[in-house]
Amino acid sequence: MSSPTKNAVEQFNSIVSLCKKIFISKTKDYGTSWTNLRRESLTDQIFIKAKRIRTIEETKEQKVSDSVENEYRGILNYCIIALMQRVRNSYEYVELDEIKVTSLYEDQLKLIKELMVAKNHDYGEAWREMRVKSITDQILQKLIRIRKIEMNDEHTINSEGIEANYQDIVNYCIFALIKLKEK
Repeated sequence: MSSPTKNAVEQFNSIVSLCKKIFISKTKDYGTSWTNLRRESLTDQIFIKAKRIRTIEETKEQKVSDSVENEYRGILNYCIIALMQRVRNSYEYVELDEIKVTSLYEDQLKLIKELMVAKNHDYGEAWREMRVKSITDQILQKLIRIRKIEMNDEHTINSEGIEANYQDIVNYCIFALIKLKEK
């Protein structure tokens, strides 16, 4: 029998494999136009996607064909873009080649996976008992925190920084996608 954490790592790998494929294919279509986006724009784009998920959860009605699962994947990829932008420390448009973009993406995934494994150990994979709606709320809460930190010129007194919140959002998206797949 596999341990819960081993299973979570396998599920993580499966989810991010598809997200990475989507990211790379969109990069082939659009290039790295996202390099022009400032941190606030990325946060707002993620916020819009999370609000759409919450609206669909609350109204149980969907009028645009893009699925909730695709919105979680989009949030995941935009969070990784935000993290890559922070590493680049630039918001000037530059066309990055596929090898560089893939490397930046994979560097962020490695950090996010390490965080997931550590937190799964300490929290006993409590997310498995959460409802998907609660996961959506956690994502929105993290986004509200990020927006507040951005409004304070990224100064915090006793809180995690922006990177930690984006990393948590990625993991929450993965958890939601796992739960939706198991449903």
